[in-house]
Amino acid sequence: MSETMEQAKTRIENAPWDGPQDEPKHKDLPEPCAHTVETAKSSHDEVGIPHEELDRITDALIAALKTIYDPEIPVDIYELGLIYKIDINSDREVDVEMTLTAPGCPVAGDMPVWVENALSAVEGVSIARVKIVFTPPWDPSRMSDEARVALNMF
Repeated sequence: MSETMEQAKTRIENAPWDGPQDEPKHKDLPEPCAHTVETAKSSHDEVGIPHEELDRITDALIAALKTIYDPEIPVDIYELGLIYKIDINSDREVDVEMTLTAPGCPVAGDMPVWVENALSAVEGVSIARVKIVFTPPWDPSRMSDEARVALNMF
């Protein structure tokens, strides 16, 4: 059975959350917002990939992430704020830290595979690995404005 937008909004609003985090437990995590995804190795000097190519790969990775949707929410996982970190090394290996809207998410076992497959298909990426994290916990403040509009949460 398909979930309506109102049901998705209610589920997101009622997702478990431990309250605001004064300081992130991991200093390398970005501030809450889908568009502040950190690329941990963001310069040519650190990674050994030409700046233009690194920018192209990063843009392509984000575009690939925007093709993946939580089946219960009509918003892609990037705009939903589920992606916490994207790390690209000199061997063009991509490591992603992401979370889920709730620990009991029905696609918890499938979504990392979807992400790995989408990112591995990006030209210039040798391999993609996904790590699911729950610290800090996801909450609706991590959604982009685009996601809020799609879910009528503005």
